[in-house]
Amino acid sequence: MIDKKLLQIIKTTFRLNWKGVHGLSHWARVRVNGLLIAQQNGANQRVIELFAFLHDVKREAEFNDPEHGERAARFIENLSNDLLAINDQEKQLLCYACEYHSKGLVEGDLTVRSCWDADRLDLGRGGQRPDTKKLCTDIAKRASFFEKAYQRAIYQHISKSVPATVQTWKPAL
Repeated sequence: MIDKKLLQIIKTTFRLNWKGVHGLSHWARVRVNGLLIAQQNGANQRVIELFAFLHDVKREAEFNDPEHGERAARFIENLSNDLLAINDQEKQLLCYACEYHSKGLVEGDLTVRSCWDADRLDLGRGGQRPDTKKLCTDIAKRASFFEKAYQRAIYQHISKSVPATVQTWKPAL
């Protein structure tokens, strides 16, 4: 779970529209994608959940903002591990995942790759079908998994087929 204090910090930091392409509903779907991936491959769920809500937090533009991942990583470095409820190694993974999430990389730590896939699987929200060659985990490339994530993105909601443990949490903003 994301701490209410952290959510408040995110809310005051995020400059774009909460309901925009890179806003709260996107973060919620990235969270769902990532947690579903992690349930199958053993990636660090805490890092994935934090990634979902922090990878775009320093965006300054909806579409062309190539430095937003690096800004997010620097922002995270300044947050306390206690607030994030992670250790130094997890924080390092989170910062790396955020910094490089839009650079097209496909190699690296399992948790980092799971974060990247969670985000890339939500490209359908903007009308773009993700390229399976740019996905990093076998689970995300699996046709049935990919298609369900793509449908969530297109319709911009979280389907009832998602397990309750993943879909029920909603941030109180």
